[in-house]
Amino acid sequence: MAVRFEQIQDCQQTNARLGRLHTPHGTIETPIFMPVGTLATVKTMSPEELKAIGSQIILANTYHLYLRPGHEIVREAGGLHTFMNWNRPILTDSGGFQVFSLSKLRKITEEGVSFRSHLSGEPLFLGPEQAMEIQNALGSDIAMAFDECAPYPADREYVRQSAERTVRWLKRCKEAHQRTDSQALFGIVQGGMYPDLRVENAKAIVDLDLPGYAIGGLSVGESKEQMYEMISHTTPYLPKDKPRYLMGVGSPDALIRGVMLGIDMFDCVLPTRIARNGTAMTSQGRLVVKKAEYARDFTSLDPECDCYTCTKYTRAYIRHLVKADETFGLRLISYHNLHFLLQLMTKVREAIRNKQLPEFANRFLTQYYGSDELSVRF
Repeated sequence: MAVRFEQIQDCQQTNARLGRLHTPHGTIETPIFMPVGTLATVKTMSPEELKAIGSQIILANTYHLYLRPGHEIVREAGGLHTFMNWNRPILTDSGGFQVFSLSKLRKITEEGVSFRSHLSGEPLFLGPEQAMEIQNALGSDIAMAFDECAPYPADREYVRQSAERTVRWLKRCKEAHQRTDSQALFGIVQGGMYPDLRVENAKAIVDLDLPGYAIGGLSVGESKEQMYEMISHTTPYLPKDKPRYLMGVGSPDALIRGVMLGIDMFDCVLPTRIARNGTAMTSQGRLVVKKAEYARDFTSLDPECDCYTCTKYTRAYIRHLVKADETFGLRLISYHNLHFLLQLMTKVREAIRNKQLPEFANRFLTQYYGSDELSVRF
């Protein structure tokens, strides 16, 4: 297999585990958070900066790279790693979520999805074979299967049919996959907010014997407790010797709870998205630096952080940049937020290794959210 998961240590108090994910472009220590580089770039960040803050793997998107610059151009460049000057692992999302979330005019058939480009309005089609062709051209280490992400809320019958179609599409993805020696195909478990459909879908997808499995269709509008419930119903049916990936999740509480429920990999645009709104993640919780109270605050964003931003720049200066619409301010907050989440995952791994994950989780969440109501108890 192109990708191999090695479990290192269990957490006796929870379902968390330490692991190593071996890929063609390096080994990843898990649990891990993956910064999102939708268009072959993590917004405002250079590859060198990502490496400096400890990013082990990044995510890029099939749909967006298909529209621009086009997967054939990326293929001609030597693949995504060469094109964007990133020599560490890359995971590519299949584009299924974007097709369903960005295009209001779409038609779902057994063959795939007909839709219009959100950029030009041009009619397009994407199905399992096309998604695999594009990802083969991109040359990512991990390719995601093309799936249908059911909306929330959705009635049971719709979700059942959608989940069953996702399995059929996965079989076609597996058949169309051309780079099995250098690229792993992960399946995606769907099933909405229906526990029995989640279990049924997980069993069907695991039967296809893939290198890894993702849980999709969550963080789409449901409550956090609903999300945790669906994860807890799903992970027992995913193999212990394969990585488990929770798609589109990146808040600190969800990362920690996800790890404790047995998840190894996460991704989300949250740290860079809120940075563009002038919001920083700190050890004391979120800080909206553009507030007037920080105009004369000459301390760092987070006194407990040793990142580039926090060791060199003040809240007052960053607030000035944000208020003046200067890109450097957004870069500084993005740098800090990504560093914060990557360091959080490093601390989570250390806590698992030291058999202190529940204690760490309760301490961190109480400090971050200012209340023990969100603390994790097992």
